[in-house]
Amino acid sequence: MFTGIIEALGTITKLERRGEDIRLTVSSDKLDMSDVALGDSIATNGVCLTVTDMGSDYYCADVSAETIKYTGFAHYRSGSKVNLEKAMRPVDRFGGHIVSGHVDGVGTVSRIEKHTDYVEIWVKAPTSLAKYIAHKGSITVDGVSLTVNDVNGAEFMLWIIPHTLQETVIGTYKPGSSVNLEVDVVARYLERLMLGDKAAEPDAKSGISMAFLAENGFLKK
Repeated sequence: MFTGIIEALGTITKLERRGEDIRLTVSSDKLDMSDVALGDSIATNGVCLTVTDMGSDYYCADVSAETIKYTGFAHYRSGSKVNLEKAMRPVDRFGGHIVSGHVDGVGTVSRIEKHTDYVEIWVKAPTSLAKYIAHKGSITVDGVSLTVNDVNGAEFMLWIIPHTLQETVIGTYKPGSSVNLEVDVVARYLERLMLGDKAAEPDAKSGISMAFLAENGFLKK
């Protein structure tokens, strides 16, 4: 489990293709590895990865074909920058929101507008995820816990302060950039709960639609 508060920036220094899978090495001189052990989890651009080898300033992890399919790892190369967060401990501050590290899909940065004190970034999510994204709700973008400041169909808007731009890969975004998205887990559970007893039926479908969310005040009409 993670909080979405990024601890450090890392760099993919090695990326090996192993059939359909990938083994990568991530280096960072800012991430404290002193309390990391083999088998621990580190969120890498929001993707929960298991440490298979490590040193004082790096770790290795295997990325399965399934993970590559649903995340931006297919586009990463040696030299790519990534956001890093170690799994939270019970004594840690919970500064963001509940982040599982299980990415739901890949979004695309559609436009960026610079303002005096912040940068406005619009991201287009896959249509299948749009119903989980609500105005003033939480979303994880490349592992960063953020607040949705506006929603327009499958697009949502974020206000990014200078500190976040400097300390995460968000500062490198351009229109067209691909980003890993994880929707708020609470939204997923609510969807399942609304099925009631129908949840036990094969191929049970959610009754939540974009129209339903708009009618109940979750989206701007």
